[in-house]
Amino acid sequence: MQISIVIPLLNEQESLIELHDWIAKVMQSNRFLYEVIFIDDGSTDGSWQTITELASKNDNVKGIRFLKNFGKSQALHAGFKSAQGDVVITMDADLQDNPEEIPELYELIKEGGNHVVSGWKKKRYDSIITKNMPSKLFNWAARKTSGVKLHDFNCGLKAFKKDVVKNIEVSGDMHRYIPVLAKNAGFSKITEKVVQHQARKYGTTKFGAERFINGFLDLITIWFVSKFGRQPMHLFGALGVLMFTVGLGFAIYLGVDKLFLNPTGRLITQRPQFYIALTAMIIGTQFFLAGFLGEILVRSRKAGENYKISNRINL
Repeated sequence: MQISIVIPLLNEQESLIELHDWIAKVMQSNRFLYEVIFIDDGSTDGSWQTITELASKNDNVKGIRFLKNFGKSQALHAGFKSAQGDVVITMDADLQDNPEEIPELYELIKEGGNHVVSGWKKKRYDSIITKNMPSKLFNWAARKTSGVKLHDFNCGLKAFKKDVVKNIEVSGDMHRYIPVLAKNAGFSKITEKVVQHQARKYGTTKFGAERFINGFLDLITIWFVSKFGRQPMHLFGALGVLMFTVGLGFAIYLGVDKLFLNPTGRLITQRPQFYIALTAMIIGTQFFLAGFLGEILVRSRKAGENYKISNRINL
């Protein structure tokens, strides 16, 4: 199979038929062998019923339904696990991503030799204050922190070589950073393509201002995982050595001062340096323990699915 189109969604019933017909038209006009995998992330409207009806009319349509809303990352994980295409394309279900971009994205993977092609919505129809400006700040921070030079990490329209999605684990809220996860897994050929952004036609956005706060927190997490995820002792051990050395230095100073320089002076426990030494040595020991525990967890960790599926269609 040439292309798998993975579409996570939450309460997007109004747009699904139009999106399906648009995708089918593009696929048929380009004679692609394809599958469309809709992942219903706990919708409370009639989205699943619509997906079921589409699948009954088109065998290329497949569906996964979660028991409840587990999040976009978990939906993508489920879609990636089921995808069979040589090229896997992700897009949102709200009609803001244009299916006409699919043939070029496919060619950039198959003929261009890229591992990941990320869409860049250079011209946006979102609010400047609530979305555009925060997005620019977020993307700048993501570029600086991750080293992946993309303008639009949040764009849902992306294309991947099959090997990429089968060898990365998307969890938590890490869907924004799939190109970074791919880079960390060794898939370094990452590029971007300017894509058309369309105004939302139905419903309202599912993302609020809190997504940017969560995005920055996830950015810190992925920076840490990228740098020290396999060997956390390199960070915690270094901090532990530093703190313990500072504490030991103060302790030696207090001991020498009391024994040889000022034996009749104040008791060691009455001097502030004593508490600095004690605190630093305790914190240093705790950092060491955190490093050891992190190493044990890394070596014993088994990846698991943190979502539950209630129904499947054509899968």
